[in-house]
Amino acid sequence: MATERIRPRTKYGNIPRTYNGHEYHSRKEAAAAQNFDLLIKAGKLASWRRQVPVKLEVNGNLVTTYIVDFVLVFPDGREEWVEVKGFETPEWKIKEKLFRALFPDRRYTVIR
Repeated sequence: MATERIRPRTKYGNIPRTYNGHEYHSRKEAAAAQNFDLLIKAGKLASWRRQVPVKLEVNGNLVTTYIVDFVLVFPDGREEWVEVKGFETPEWKIKEKLFRALFPDRRYTVIR
């Protein structure tokens, strides 16, 4: 279960949460992690990773590194890249477009 510690809100209004010993940027992100654990118990997911860095390179030049919130691994080996968003910044919108352009075969989902 996600726990709450008393902390000030961040500049985007999210309230950080701790779930299963890990710090998440928001309640929504911690709830997603909790849901992924339930999907593992149900046999619908094999595993998941959090805060996965992806180098976004164009013509051999590193443009930026994008930290994707989660990578889900299904029992058949498929992967799904998941971003949890409460507030869409201009920087994230650019990173999302770059990610989709550079990795068109990766399944990418945004939870809003």
